Amino acid sequence: MSAPINVRAFFAPDDPEACMRFYEGHSKLLQIYFGINKITSGNQDWISHKNTVVVIVEDDTGTKTYGGARVQIADGVLPLPIEMAIGKYDPKIYTDVVARQGDMPGSAEICGLWNSKEVAGMGIGSLILSRVCVALMTQLPVQNVHVLCAPITTRGAKRVGAVIDTSLGNEGVFYYPKDDLVATAMIIRDIHEVSSAEQVEKDLIFNLRAQPNQIRTETGPKGSFEVSYQLGLPQMVP
Repeated sequence: MSAPINVRAFFAPDDPEACMRFYEGHSKLLQIYFGINKITSGNQDWISHKNTVVVIVEDDTGTKTYGGARVQIADGVLPLPIEMAIGKYDPKIYTDVVARQGDMPGSAEICGLWNSKEVAGMGIGSLILSRVCVALMTQLPVQNVHVLCAPITTRGAKRVGAVIDTSLGNEGVFYYPKDDLVATAMIIRDIHEVSSAEQVEKDLIFNLRAQPNQIRTETGPKGSFEVSYQLGLPQMVP
């Protein structure tokens, strides 16, 4: 891809139009590849949720969407997708896992990660979006972050510091979103240190934290491409 790719982060209510492009692209992908019409991270409630951060991958005009992911903060208002997805199988997700720290939410979830066919094989969905979401955590009032992974995304989550949460389900494994599909519950408990991340990923995460707005050349399986990162978020009001 010759034109630069933009990767930007914003709170969902600040850009409803981009949220709808995200929602429509994600929904279409789920239907085409998996025959799934609805999953817990695929509803529209998050679009007006002030504690949801959207990471979107766009063309240089800001009108075409190539993929995205979300970071949803646990606030007692909108349940995390992982709560709704596995709560009926393992109620510990409500009491033991999605912790609240006083009056401030202590947990978040990376969810809704997807990329379009146009950028398949570039590493956007498998690594860049996960890396960006983890980099964003130090701008948010959270202590840990959950992620519910399909088999194809488990390896990428491990690379950025997630470990399998064996306290849930069958050693972290569930049948979701259908009885013939498997999902793995994972968690990063030390979002500031990300001690379990591979060193190359840790260095890139820390670089994005130090310089949230930057242009850099990324290299994926299909070669190199330029990415403009716009990851600075307005300070959250408690």
